[in-house]
Amino acid sequence: MVLNKIEAQAKSIDSLLNNKKYTVDYYQRAYKWETKQIVELFEDLENKFFGEHEEGYSREDVSRYKHYFLGSIIVSEKDNLKFIIDGQQRLTSITLLFIYLHNLLLERGESDDASAIGQLIFSKMYGKKSFNLDIEERTECLDALYNNVAFDVENSPESVRNIVARYEDITSKFPKRLRNGALLSFVDWLRYNVDLVEITTYSDEEAYTIFETMNDRGLSLSPTDMLKSYVLSNIMNNEQRVKANDFWKSRMLDLTQLGKEEDADFFKAWLRGRYAQTIREHKKGSSNKDFDTIGTTFHKWVHDEKSLIGLKSSADFNDFVIKQFKSFSDHYIRIQQAAKVYTPGFEYVYYNAHNNFTLQYPILLAPLHAKDDIETANRKIRLVAGYLDIFIARRAVNFRTLDYSSIVYTMFTLMKEIRELDMQTLVNLLTYKVLTMSEKFDDVSHFSLSGWSKRYVHHMLARMTEHVEKQSGGESRFVNYVARDVKDPYEIEHIWANKYMRHQDEFETEKEFTEYRNHFGGLVLLPRSFNHSYGDKPYIEKISKYLEQNLLVKTLNGQCYQSNPGFIAYKKASKLPFHAHDTFKKADLDARQELYRLLCEEIWSPARFDKELF
Repeated sequence: MVLNKIEAQAKSIDSLLNNKKYTVDYYQRAYKWETKQIVELFEDLENKFFGEHEEGYSREDVSRYKHYFLGSIIVSEKDNLKFIIDGQQRLTSITLLFIYLHNLLLERGESDDASAIGQLIFSKMYGKKSFNLDIEERTECLDALYNNVAFDVENSPESVRNIVARYEDITSKFPKRLRNGALLSFVDWLRYNVDLVEITTYSDEEAYTIFETMNDRGLSLSPTDMLKSYVLSNIMNNEQRVKANDFWKSRMLDLTQLGKEEDADFFKAWLRGRYAQTIREHKKGSSNKDFDTIGTTFHKWVHDEKSLIGLKSSADFNDFVIKQFKSFSDHYIRIQQAAKVYTPGFEYVYYNAHNNFTLQYPILLAPLHAKDDIETANRKIRLVAGYLDIFIARRAVNFRTLDYSSIVYTMFTLMKEIRELDMQTLVNLLTYKVLTMSEKFDDVSHFSLSGWSKRYVHHMLARMTEHVEKQSGGESRFVNYVARDVKDPYEIEHIWANKYMRHQDEFETEKEFTEYRNHFGGLVLLPRSFNHSYGDKPYIEKISKYLEQNLLVKTLNGQCYQSNPGFIAYKKASKLPFHAHDTFKKADLDARQELYRLLCEEIWSPARFDKELF
């Protein structure tokens, strides 16, 4: 086939999106980006931006910053419409990022800059206002996000559910360094200095031919393929090389069954957790170090750092595959399975995954040794996952960011500290780290619901509810409490309805009431249907209905303390100040906040570490 006219042009994001319209055909795949891709996008953008930017630079200086190539998109132009053939995942994510930046700028009073960003999100054409990424099934959702209001994903298509989830990721994981003084400069850099190549054809057939040519896997080797080639070529014994090759192919199938890029993700996690000695500094002009290079070209890093890994002889390379690769990939597969499916004994791994803590995988592999038996390895995994669980909870209640760039140095240091530690030393170190952690649960008294904390509030309420029920003899229902793609999901419910008039005797202003209403102690988890039916009713009318709900909610009602032997025994043993609330005034909310603080102390206690020694 002879291709007709093809145009390729490098464009800034501003040129690509400003007053432009793109759409996709109905048969295109859904928006499927996961948290991992959002984190990687932020990591790339942040590193490139701060490779040029320093404190004290003005916005005008951004014009002299280097440009950054973000990739390409392929479009088929028909009837004056641009249909995206390849690149909708990236463009959708960029649109979500601009929606977040628009809302953040409005929140900070930067209305002119917010308005300018708005032109990259939506525009008018032929008198009709629509989003620049104009896909009908997403319009209502994007409109809600743009106007900073909640959107109900029930019965929504896969793309819409993923869009809402990724926007929540952007809200919680947007780098702190970018949110602070550098925000306006970053916005300018993102608009004018980040480029994509737009490849335009004038028929779908031509567009798909280009797409297939650019993505022909037969013409390019992945980093995993190149690592395999390098390692096997250094095994001189033919019989050993054949066995190593057979195992490698078999294990690649195991890893790819976990997910599309899990083979590469495994090598990144293993090599970072076990071998990386250095990491790039967050300042202008810094170059990639071990940790960073492994994240991009791990095959090259192994070649360059073979002496660090201990690859000197043919036997070493054979051992690298047959013993090291096998052992650590066994553990990695088990960890990934526990991250995806709630598994007794590996609950902390699942909890961390639910908090989208993507750094946990190299950290969990760091203390392991290829000679560890399965029981020892599992205990080490539980110990480190348990520490990370405490780390996340304490930072969350203190409103300390958990974005990648803010904690990657801390986590990298942890990886190095725990490498190949024996059980007792690992327990001692992690216990010491918790006891000396600057973030305490004392600040639960100030913890409240906000756009940033919503994810963590929901998670912690689910954990507390699960804990009370399990300690009272019930089964774990954590998965039910956090499930999103179900008919009647659990949501955060304010015990006080949003009715200031009912509380004027205790609050002088509506603002004061609204802030207090969002306090942690005034929140519970309830099914969406309950919230819709009873959310606006006075507390006195809801309390009888609370007896039909989960145990943590039931404890508000006095009848919970009369015929519930499992809970009564737990209350007595724990000495926690559970008590009924016939009314729910300001003092009641304060008492509930203190109960929640003590529950946090019990659930996220370092006492969990010693249990692994017995």
